[in-house]
Amino acid sequence: MIKMIKELLDDAKSIAQRDPAAKSVLEVILLYSGFHAVVFHRFAHWFYKKRLFFIARLISQISRFLTGIEIHPGAKIGRRLFIDHGMGVVIGETAEIGDNCTIYHGVTLGGTGKERGKRHPTIGNNVLISAGAKILGPFKVGDNSRIGANAVVLNEVEENTTVVGVPGRAVKRGNVRIAPSIELDQVHIPDPVSQELCKLLRRLEQLEKCIKTENKEEEGENK
Repeated sequence: MIKMIKELLDDAKSIAQRDPAAKSVLEVILLYSGFHAVVFHRFAHWFYKKRLFFIARLISQISRFLTGIEIHPGAKIGRRLFIDHGMGVVIGETAEIGDNCTIYHGVTLGGTGKERGKRHPTIGNNVLISAGAKILGPFKVGDNSRIGANAVVLNEVEENTTVVGVPGRAVKRGNVRIAPSIELDQVHIPDPVSQELCKLLRRLEQLEKCIKTENKEEEGENK
């Protein structure tokens, strides 16, 4: 129990450091629904591991009612998880989340059917999952990855990768950050549409230069 309390205090301190809106650790402890959901889950998961499934589920449902965040008691959550705003977050029974991750409102870590066994995603360390994203299936999202807002991810994501779109596709890989989720940056995520438009514009510029060069050569020959 003492270990759990220390870990929860560590969670609260981490949130206070990472969220510019937080004025103190006490504010996080008393007022942050994302932190409250994690607290409830720690207790629910303890009962779940003791195979006291009804009590575990009861605690998780009370948490859902109070916070708007639904975390199945069977889910495995690492240290210093920050669920920002949190309303509408759903985390399935066999989901696993690493350390130092950030999850925004409307995120779903779900399954794709009624299969048994491992059916929810495994999220690595230092992962940021933006608002409204859906990660569906029993695959891994690698460390230091970033999932764009409203992306629907149905396949494994390599480490240090940015994924956007429906269905989700990798648009950036590399430029490793130590803990990108701490930046809380959902803005500077590459837009695949704008990237393609930039490529087309560069191509048009090249073609225009080629046409101008050919026209000058023809004018020179005519003279």
